[in-house]
Amino acid sequence: MSPKTLRGKRERKYPTDPLILAHMSYLRDELNRGTLTVEAYAGDLESFGAFLAGDNNGSPHGKKWPLLAKADSSDIRRFVSELIGRRRYQARAVRRKLAALRSFYKYLQLEKRRSDNPAAVVPIPPVARALPTALPERAVASLLRTAPAWDAEWLKLRDRAILELLYASGMRRSELVSLNVADVDFDRRQIRVTGKGRKQRIVLINHASVRALKSYLDARPLARDEALFIGWKRRRLSSRHIWEIFNRILALSGVKAKASPHTLRHSFATHLLERGVDLITIQELLGHESAATTQIYTNISMSHKRRAYDAAHPRDREMNR
Repeated sequence: MSPKTLRGKRERKYPTDPLILAHMSYLRDELNRGTLTVEAYAGDLESFGAFLAGDNNGSPHGKKWPLLAKADSSDIRRFVSELIGRRRYQARAVRRKLAALRSFYKYLQLEKRRSDNPAAVVPIPPVARALPTALPERAVASLLRTAPAWDAEWLKLRDRAILELLYASGMRRSELVSLNVADVDFDRRQIRVTGKGRKQRIVLINHASVRALKSYLDARPLARDEALFIGWKRRRLSSRHIWEIFNRILALSGVKAKASPHTLRHSFATHLLERGVDLITIQELLGHESAATTQIYTNISMSHKRRAYDAAHPRDREMNR
């Protein structure tokens, strides 16, 4: 397979609307939001601007939307109805767009450009919280054994290292692509990760991922970019590239389950829990601010529940005396 496969297929135009650009700077510089969130919110605002202007022709990216600053709550309600009704958006996607609008109009309030936040009074559609999906250990092992289909050996080693590291650390795609070579401490088997809100944490890695990373770095071409993982142009990979790498290996592996790079994060947490690691440790490794977020993994780990039940229930303990 040629490296050209990973060329940017979805290269989007950068926003040109001055208010959207100002909001992006606010999110990035003052609220420390990650690149993916900043770009996603910008796209949501462009979509709303196009809706207000009645512009349904082509992509909304890279245009100016003067009606954005003047929109009221009825405009936003019509937008939500359009998303749910004609466009058939799922509730989770609508919630994200509403979050972008709430953030945008809150920013305009702070800048004294508006006295109200019209998005704040629009109801957020409810969404059932789905349990995270984890792959069985055998399926993960099959993924990690699958040889990437590259002609260049260093690209094969890179992709193996990426999957090993995702499963060893439980980090997110955005965290993985932000890693620099200097963030890896091989002696201590740990990596400094920058997570949501640019908060840093230390994650542990296993011996398998250390071997994979060392093999990749030994073969990695010289590059000015300090990124740990680079592409054929010797530049930092994007989150989209990680998605493509994972899906290509998934297709070759023979694993039939629906999965994504984030599935390895869920698998990491679930498998550690099933093997007796406590929730607080898993919470810290995942970078969750709240233990309640990590608690959801107990709902998909029956073996963990059974161990806790058998250890705690007094009846069997009494009978076995």
